[in-house]
Amino acid sequence: VLIELLNLYREFCKLRNSLCKRYNEGVKSCHMEVIKMRAVVVNQASTGVEVVDHEKPSVVGHGQALVKVEYCGVCHTDLHVAHGDFGQVPGRILGHEGIGIVEEVGEGVETLKKGDRVSIAWFFEGCGHCEYCTTGRETLCRSVKNAGYSVDGGMSDYALVTADYAVKVPEGLNPAQASSITCAGVTTYKAIKEAKVEPGQWVAIYGAGGLGNLAIQYAKKVFNTRVVAVDINQDKLYLAKESGADLVVNGKEVEDVAGYIQEKTGGTHSAVVTAVSKVAFNQAVDRVRAGGTVVAVGLPSEYMELSIVKTVLDGIRVVGSLVGTRKDLEEAFDFGAQGLVVPVVETVPVDTAVKVFDQMEKGKIQGRKVLDFTK
Repeated sequence: VLIELLNLYREFCKLRNSLCKRYNEGVKSCHMEVIKMRAVVVNQASTGVEVVDHEKPSVVGHGQALVKVEYCGVCHTDLHVAHGDFGQVPGRILGHEGIGIVEEVGEGVETLKKGDRVSIAWFFEGCGHCEYCTTGRETLCRSVKNAGYSVDGGMSDYALVTADYAVKVPEGLNPAQASSITCAGVTTYKAIKEAKVEPGQWVAIYGAGGLGNLAIQYAKKVFNTRVVAVDINQDKLYLAKESGADLVVNGKEVEDVAGYIQEKTGGTHSAVVTAVSKVAFNQAVDRVRAGGTVVAVGLPSEYMELSIVKTVLDGIRVVGSLVGTRKDLEEAFDFGAQGLVVPVVETVPVDTAVKVFDQMEKGKIQGRKVLDFTK
């Protein structure tokens, strides 16, 4: 009888421990669910964005870090993602121009520590071992993860990053301005590198908005070139002139843009097209001089018209340029920290995100709108 009672007691203890474990897990789960944060996400219809209360992430994987977001810029690519142009991702937290402070690091992290200021960029993570990752072309990785598209991005109070891919922001660089360099800056910096420009050469920048304005600054102040800025918005052209453009051209006022640029410059040595316009791409090809390079950056959902005869006989190069590598971003940040490049940004409250996206769609934004997560 005593043995049977002892066995029953043991079974009771096992059952009690099991119930206690489930209870504690339930309490922990409930506790985690109430920790919310603000986030800008793709709405369920994939027709735009909404600001929601979202569960705060935690450090769950090896090599990750949790970042308290300070600022996140709003990019035209975010608009594409919100509208499902690359495939619908309802509920996805947007943002690939995030800047924040590391709050916690996971197991195995050696490149970051608590308190570091880091970026949350479009190039979120590559495989690390393919032919692109091992030859300095990591943004072309076929297994790439992109912040704000294939993984949650930086438009939230907190964000998870893969520590080895979060580029540190140098001291002396304003974090709101750094947010713009994280995408617009590094994208245009890399595009001008792809153009293989030389000091004193002419570079045409098509589109003088958030991307274009930084392209003008990098071309003029870092690469020491002469710059033509082309846009259809006169306010953006005024800003382009202030930012260093030698020649500005309003496509609405000048009937033959390509002919006008040819007259003034003899043809540009290269062109960087940030405008979301088929017309801009065609003009760029028409007006680079023999041996020139056209770098495609903007993403219109159209096809450009390319004269095969001109391309062959004039030796024209047409190349695509996709954001930049971690090294490119490190360099782009450094030029910002030196004061050579100063992004034109306006910080706005997080709850204005829907309005900001509407303004962007209508082409009414000067420089870069940056969501302020510090308030």
